[in-house]
Amino acid sequence: MAEGRQEFERQLRELGISPDEGLPEPRVSFDYDVSAGRFKGKRVKLGFEVPVNFPITPPPGPHVSPRILPLNPGSTSHPDKTAESPFGDNWEYWSRPFKNWKGTEDVARYLVFIDHLFNTIQ
Repeated sequence: MAEGRQEFERQLRELGISPDEGLPEPRVSFDYDVSAGRFKGKRVKLGFEVPVNFPITPPPGPHVSPRILPLNPGSTSHPDKTAESPFGDNWEYWSRPFKNWKGTEDVARYLVFIDHLFNTIQ
């Protein structure tokens, strides 16, 4: 079985999602239509730095473009922490770790988590 970015991208394609080409390892990005919450109907780019041992370890929180939340890198609380992203100037990093990953180790479940994040933004 493949691991890391290769496996993450394979699972995206199984879901009908085309990852962007040309990003350096271990980055993956793709178009994402927000389906719920305050930004419902908005198309953004999601980016992830996929661990080499994915699916054993999930990616850390998402990188989002364009920036839609105010930057708040000094926050000590995950739901409020948003910082500059290494993906580029128009990106932001959301510090939102996936808890209870064990037993749900796939991209489809991770995207349910992303849907939940967007649905709960105040």
